[in-house]
Amino acid sequence: MTEMSEFAELFGLFNYWVFIVLLLIGLYTIIAKSNYIKRLIGLNVFQSAVFLLYISMDKVEGGTAPIILDAGADQIFSNPLPQVLILTAIVVGIATTALGLAIVVRIREQFGSIEEQDILEMETP
Repeated sequence: MTEMSEFAELFGLFNYWVFIVLLLIGLYTIIAKSNYIKRLIGLNVFQSAVFLLYISMDKVEGGTAPIILDAGADQIFSNPLPQVLILTAIVVGIATTALGLAIVVRIREQFGSIEEQDILEMETP
């Protein structure tokens, strides 16, 4: 295998590398940050990585949109199910983010901070 073909094979997996990087950034942000807004942003980055994975998996080489035309039986279609699932997941993600932001606003009103350490120090006697 030549260097050029190895590079082409590696670049062909570019979307999966982006998925891994986004997944790790989101996971790190959720675990390492104590600010609730930053955690919500990390959750959204993590969720976007999962969307990218599903969208990457639905692509069929040489496939077209799943619309039946007068073409012959040898027509190859892309799988529409991941796109439908991602559309549903986007709506659920927006609702989850809105709920999370509403909870952060209530925490800020109650404790005057959105830092987890500050809130834990206030609650311990």
